[in-house]
Amino acid sequence: MISQRNLEIFEEMLMIHSPSKEEKEMADYVIKFLENLGAEIHLDESQHTYGGNSPVIFAKIKGDIEGEGVSLNAHTDVIQPNKNLKIVKKDNIWSSDGTTTLGGDDKAGLAAILTAVEYIVKHQISHQDIYVIVTPGEEQGMLGARNINWESVYQHINPAKNLIVADNAGKANKVAYQAPTCYRFEITIGGRKAHAGIEPEKGINAIQVASKVISQMPLLRIDDETTANVSQITSDFPNNVVPDSCIFTGEIRSHQEEKVDQLLQAYEGIIQQYTNDYTIETRRDYPALASQDDLKFVKEIVAAYETVGVKAEPQIIGGGSDANFFAEEGFNSAIVGVGMELVHTTEEYLDTDEMILTTKALINYLSKG
Repeated sequence: MISQRNLEIFEEMLMIHSPSKEEKEMADYVIKFLENLGAEIHLDESQHTYGGNSPVIFAKIKGDIEGEGVSLNAHTDVIQPNKNLKIVKKDNIWSSDGTTTLGGDDKAGLAAILTAVEYIVKHQISHQDIYVIVTPGEEQGMLGARNINWESVYQHINPAKNLIVADNAGKANKVAYQAPTCYRFEITIGGRKAHAGIEPEKGINAIQVASKVISQMPLLRIDDETTANVSQITSDFPNNVVPDSCIFTGEIRSHQEEKVDQLLQAYEGIIQQYTNDYTIETRRDYPALASQDDLKFVKEIVAAYETVGVKAEPQIIGGGSDANFFAEEGFNSAIVGVGMELVHTTEEYLDTDEMILTTKALINYLSKG
């Protein structure tokens, strides 16, 4: 029964087109679903700050057991192209017909949460308070989670700080508890214009200077906690002009903020070996995620997976998600897998058996008292 209902909910949501910033129909579905379960709903209407049309949904299902409760999170938006999805089912493997993404990221996570909560409520299973937090805009930089007006939220609802995020790629055998912060950088190197054919010796080629800088910069795998990358170089000049400007951009990820600072300082030191005509601009994309209770919560989730025959393991990952922003707000977040593979591509597929395993593990965790 759980399996069939899980698949029904998943398919219903897959057929709702919900690209980033255009998730209102998907949000309406979730709100109605939770209201039908008797949930208390609060909507954080911060979407105007980034041009979206869907709120962050906060829901509370009051429990009959004392305790701090638990929060559950997934996001409503999918990666394009996703319109006119045609689902291809081969036993437990669901995919698109290859012309669109499937949208299992993250509707599989959302289906696992909604199915689990519905089962708990309809079977009148005793539980602590359950909070469901559904975010829009995750795929475009965690827009929903990034822009939550927490001061307003806390006036209406106070979600449990232990948070299960159903948005991990791969099978239901990993529970991610640590992820890096990510900083973007943009470095502009100045030069001096000159005619490249008549008097090039009067010029300073900014591209050439930038190339020397980049060749000396520590990049890619720095250590077991830190990565760095240069991804774009821009300098648009005619062939007969020595360019006086070159911009290159990239990112640094690390589980330690101080390592980001150290690497940026190292980059500046390298630049100064070649020029004093430069600027460096940085922007934090998202904060770091780390366990806040020495993995106690993570081990409880791992134990819930064991009850459904899954030997799950704590995991450190290299990407960011809504969990990073919730962690900054004081949530103790863990990210669980739901069987999504090849996400963000038209080859994306979902192993529904894995989604169902996570659903059952959530039910067991929520009903543990």
